[in-house]
Amino acid sequence: MVERCLGGDNEAFSGLVELYQDRIYSFALRLLGGEAAAEEAAQETFVKAFRALPSYNKAQPFAPWLFRIAHNTCMDVLRAGGRNVSIDEEDFPDIPDQAPAVDDTVGEALDEARIEALLASLPPLYSEVLLLQYREDLGPAEIARVLGVPEGTVKARLFRARAMIKEKLATVAGPGPYIE
Repeated sequence: MVERCLGGDNEAFSGLVELYQDRIYSFALRLLGGEAAAEEAAQETFVKAFRALPSYNKAQPFAPWLFRIAHNTCMDVLRAGGRNVSIDEEDFPDIPDQAPAVDDTVGEALDEARIEALLASLPPLYSEVLLLQYREDLGPAEIARVLGVPEGTVKARLFRARAMIKEKLATVAGPGPYIE
């Protein structure tokens, strides 16, 4: 479909929207927290993607490129609302990703609604990397391309996000075997 769009077939873009609209909306909803803001951000993402399609590098996967646009759009919305979306701009060294998956440690202990509440309680900087990794199945290198940061920064954010979730779980449930 991307090839057809690049060839000038504007109808093919409708297929791309249909294919990705739920994922982009879900991503925006989790970052922005409101349905109206998420709908607007998702729509704006596709408008921007359509306009930027001629600059798309076919050698790269399409989904991370589209999520990069969605990320930028959501960050613009958060900034416009006065929320601070970045705590640092420094690069982090590569950190081995040896922590158990959040899905493994948290998923068994909590139902879906509580997981959503936990993710929503994290700053966007951290919930975003978890969403991209566990909901969108993107690896650290792809997440780095989406966010425009070094891979080491992504790994550090994933590590910190997991630590924040473990801390929140320990506060709510007390220490347990899934937190160790």
